[in-house]
Amino acid sequence: MTTEPFTALRLPVIGSPMFIASSKELVAQQCLAGILGAFPALNARPESELASWLDYLNREIAAWNAQPQQPRRAAPYAVNLIVHPSNQRLAHDLDVVCEYKVPVVITSLNAPGQVAERIHAYGGIVLHDVSTMRHARKAIDAGVDGLVLVCAGAGGHTGTLNPFAFTDEVRRIFDGLVAVSGCISHGRQVRAVQAMGGDLAYVGTRFVASTEAQADSRYQQMIVDGAAADIVCTSAVTGLPANYLRASFAALGVDVDALPARETSSFGFGKRGDGTEAKAWRDVWSAGQGIGGIDSVLPAAEIVNRLAAEYAAACRPA
Repeated sequence: MTTEPFTALRLPVIGSPMFIASSKELVAQQCLAGILGAFPALNARPESELASWLDYLNREIAAWNAQPQQPRRAAPYAVNLIVHPSNQRLAHDLDVVCEYKVPVVITSLNAPGQVAERIHAYGGIVLHDVSTMRHARKAIDAGVDGLVLVCAGAGGHTGTLNPFAFTDEVRRIFDGLVAVSGCISHGRQVRAVQAMGGDLAYVGTRFVASTEAQADSRYQQMIVDGAAADIVCTSAVTGLPANYLRASFAALGVDVDALPARETSSFGFGKRGDGTEAKAWRDVWSAGQGIGGIDSVLPAAEIVNRLAAEYAAACRPA
């Protein structure tokens, strides 16, 4: 395995792929600022747009790198593929990813198997989302190059394991790349990821509150105004445990505490005020428990600059 895509990083950070919120403009700005930007393939709609998104990113990165006065080369990008059988776009999106030789692919919701084989065939790197040791072992057996540890407190679909415990157990059986997610909004937390044995911090919610994110301004303001106590973890929306902003349920007139648990997976869970079905991510907004450290909506480049300065300060001897 080559780790070449990560040698260009200014900061050991991946901007996590966020459904709806991760726009191609956000990913481009993350890459130009020096972190690995990522987006779910499903954000490019219809499916024919995926190639256009990759063309856009390649142009932006090439134009940046062609300017001799730039302080550094742009970081590469990653595409997130949902490898669950329910993803009817998987075959198409995988073909496009392979055609463009996307440098890093993040797989989710099922062991990557043959997907990993195809990505490795052109020299790409595969990282896989895991929330339990059972899933970690399955991903390792499938030959992935790295794991994304979805820890307690992470936004969206989340895990329940403490990052210290999870990272330690993974490191006992795996020496590949490890990215750690959950409540990371400050550069000292990026440093903490390295201190506990991880390689990369996986930062999502902080970038929802960016000017380039495809996010409703009310959503962003809830993040800025919120704290850890304003996050609710429930499986009532999609059938899987996920962290959401409690205020987004209230805005729909929904008492989240009264919602019954679901056994089946779905993105719709009830009726909005106009009678249409309310859906996860679109109508109910996710966020991680680290929102208390987010005080403003900023351009992605400025967020990265802040993280870099904070990280540098955390790395200096006391």
